[in-house]
Amino acid sequence: MANPIVVRSLDEIRFWSRIMKEHSLFLSLGFTHDQKKLIEEAQQFIDVFERIEEKLSRFSVNSDLSQIRAFNSEVYQAAVAIWNYKRKVLGLTLRCEIISNNYPLLVDHISREAAYFANRLKELNEGVLAPRKDAIIQENVFFLKIMADHAKFIGHLLDPSERKLVDQAREFSHDFDQLVFQAVDLDSMRPQSETRPILSQFLDQNRVSVASLRDFKKTARELIEECRIKSNIHPLLADHTFREAERFLEIIDLFEASLQRA
Repeated sequence: MANPIVVRSLDEIRFWSRIMKEHSLFLSLGFTHDQKKLIEEAQQFIDVFERIEEKLSRFSVNSDLSQIRAFNSEVYQAAVAIWNYKRKVLGLTLRCEIISNNYPLLVDHISREAAYFANRLKELNEGVLAPRKDAIIQENVFFLKIMADHAKFIGHLLDPSERKLVDQAREFSHDFDQLVFQAVDLDSMRPQSETRPILSQFLDQNRVSVASLRDFKKTARELIEECRIKSNIHPLLADHTFREAERFLEIIDLFEASLQRA
């Protein structure tokens, strides 16, 4: 029988390595032509994560746990390195040392995801597979903010003439901001809030909202691919945000399952 740490490690690396590679591409596309060094660094990270993906293909769910732990450590170093690169770009932007088409919030957003990825690999190598009950709210805060950010980016990258879609994106941004605030409030009520009914209701509410945003992203992706709306949204970026919403729904299901086992 496959070791669950092996299975989960391969799944995390498969999902997040692709995300990291795409982040590098999006950053490189946002830099100006004179920012050659930053573009070259972004390309280096594309190469790093492509090599990780190639190495990943050599493993299976039946691979030896010690080999997977070593691979996790290797990928962890890459995740930390790209986090440092993203934070460097954010610092240059906030100090007005560079001007690019990468929003500061977007750079901060993708650096948070790199930190999350690195932390997941560290936890897996420590044997932490199932989410702890006391981590449920904080992890939801992380992903709810990611979803809120996505809505903001979509709204800003749509052509202003796409008024209906811009309004929908703005509504999603507001709704997810409210869910973040609600989650932060719930987190401050711990440990009283760490009861199954409260957490289960919290997850159910988030699932409905994320599913609705996921469907909106799916529709937007299809319209962008068919050139039926006006925007500055790269088709890969549209698919990227859709996949992250799908991932959040999977994580909500994992949390719900862990509550039922508790």
